[in-house]
Amino acid sequence: MGRIHPVRLILIGFFLVLFGFIGPFLMVLDIVETTFAFSFLSHAASVSGLLLGVIGTAMYAGARRK
Repeated sequence: MGRIHPVRLILIGFFLVLFGFIGPFLMVLDIVETTFAFSFLSHAASVSGLLLGVIGTAMYAGARRK
């Protein structure tokens, strides 16, 4: 199993956090219907994106240090 590149992890995390911001924003504007599932999905995307971004940044810094 190959390792994923740290920059790719950071980009995936960025898009997940972006979705976690845009989803609730669209719910507030009444463009998307507010449901528990969509709210939970937005929150989970935001938290997991932040986690992936931190892990990707740590991997990138570790690789640059070597």
